Amino acid sequence: MEPIKDLYLPEGEKSTAQAEAKALRSWDLTERQVCDVELLLNGGFAPLTGFLGKADYASVVNDMRLADGTLWPMPITLDVSEEFAGQTGQGETIALRDQEGVLIALLDVADIYEPDKAQEAEKVFGTNDQSHPSVHYLHNVAGSHYLGGALRGVEAPVHYDFAQHRNTPAELRALFAKWGWYKVIGFHTRAPLFNAQRDIILNAAKKVQANVLLQPAVGMTEPGDIDHFTRMQCYSAMLENLSDQTSFLSLSPLAMRLAGPREAVWHALVHRNFGCTHFLVGADHGAPRPADGAEPHYAPYAAHELLARLAPELGIEIVTTERLVYSEQRAQYLPQNEMPQGETGQDIAFSELRRRLQEGLDIPDWFSPSEIIELLRRKYPPRHEQGFTVFFTGLSGSGKSTVANALRVKLMEMGDRPVTLLDGDVVRKNLSSELTFSKEHRDLNIMRLGFVAAEITKNGGIAICAPIAPYTATRRKVRDLIEPLGTFVEVHVSTPIEVCEERDRKGLYAKARAGLIKGFTGIDDPYEEPASPELRIDTVKISPDEAAHQALLRLESLGLIR
Repeated sequence: MEPIKDLYLPEGEKSTAQAEAKALRSWDLTERQVCDVELLLNGGFAPLTGFLGKADYASVVNDMRLADGTLWPMPITLDVSEEFAGQTGQGETIALRDQEGVLIALLDVADIYEPDKAQEAEKVFGTNDQSHPSVHYLHNVAGSHYLGGALRGVEAPVHYDFAQHRNTPAELRALFAKWGWYKVIGFHTRAPLFNAQRDIILNAAKKVQANVLLQPAVGMTEPGDIDHFTRMQCYSAMLENLSDQTSFLSLSPLAMRLAGPREAVWHALVHRNFGCTHFLVGADHGAPRPADGAEPHYAPYAAHELLARLAPELGIEIVTTERLVYSEQRAQYLPQNEMPQGETGQDIAFSELRRRLQEGLDIPDWFSPSEIIELLRRKYPPRHEQGFTVFFTGLSGSGKSTVANALRVKLMEMGDRPVTLLDGDVVRKNLSSELTFSKEHRDLNIMRLGFVAAEITKNGGIAICAPIAPYTATRRKVRDLIEPLGTFVEVHVSTPIEVCEERDRKGLYAKARAGLIKGFTGIDDPYEEPASPELRIDTVKISPDEAAHQALLRLESLGLIR
């Protein structure tokens, strides 16, 4: 196994770099970029020595290889805004800092380029459909331009959580050598371990006679995943079912891309860098969960097929596993294709697990140790005990503020949770008075509102929002902000623009049509209607009280109120 080199400057050169950085322009790293930089600097992404330049990027996207032919399936790029890219020159050095301003690394910029994101999505994720969370991120969150170049590490990103479970590739390799672990099978996970996963790990370890490295990702995973603090508590509980003489838990700061087969190849190479000799790959490794009723983004076992083709180049042995299901007759898990004839195997999918937690329903002992279920129940109580956000959106004059206020009163009458109304005009006055009505400032205003709603939801309250919120992508960002903390209910108040104009007390529509107000939603700026809100209301046909009652019924059907 080739030695791993990190990209950190020698101690004697770090103070010089910190002094140099004071005169440099800085880029504040996003959450995903911090994860990427950490793994670039510590050797987890070897052989990469920085962010991909244009030639390497094109080769990776099209052929899963660097320009020199080395296998590498995932484009690791530093995405920045068009403005920042325009101010940056080739050959310039920029300082990369975390959100607190701490200098993490220096980037010697070798390339500045604008990617074809549609092509990147099709090649890397196999789709340009934004229902894929990483395709959505690519188009709506990532910056428009990429910077490529070599990194010089100054300080490792600081983690205040689970420090005893964080190891660099060099540290893990040294530990394995010290313990005499010459065969190590890596297991990557982004979800708690239940009995099926435990059996998969133990069976694979016995098959190849290897020790086990549990390496859960604690960087960005899929929106809606169980948070990594809860996952770690679950892993600690499950470790009691595994021998500490043959198993080790070490966290990975990897930010997942959910690219299915390519993701599996990428994870295998990263685990090779962390000292694993074998890597365990499941049936749908690295794939996002499909929406209810939707087809999976990747075919079953597609990752197995790609890894088999690339096996001679991986430098790590792949151990594949079938889906396991529970046999009640035998009181054990079996591969799905080995179930006795006439018997249907049992399993609980993630979506079903979340439903049972949300509704306080039974979860059988065969699925998980009881202590893990109790941890999850404490973190995810039934929906009627959680906070949630009701997000009204619609044209000016649609009636959304009136309906939102009526709903607020009805929920306060129930009295089981605190209720806060975040009306668009009130938020503008108290949180965003300095903002204009440009698209950038409208988005910023909605994100501020979303932040407040997320804090209310996280702390068990009810947030009712009533902005215009005309843009689909911004509403999606607010949903993604809130859903890890509680339920997000989008209500489209679909009153036609003609009726909104008739109701206009301030004459804003008339002024907009006369050209006195620019960028007015519905006149010279678009309103993008929600495609699939949780509820759609037309206030032409019903009174505000009836509309609020419809909203209550929807909240009851979702299990949010009783």
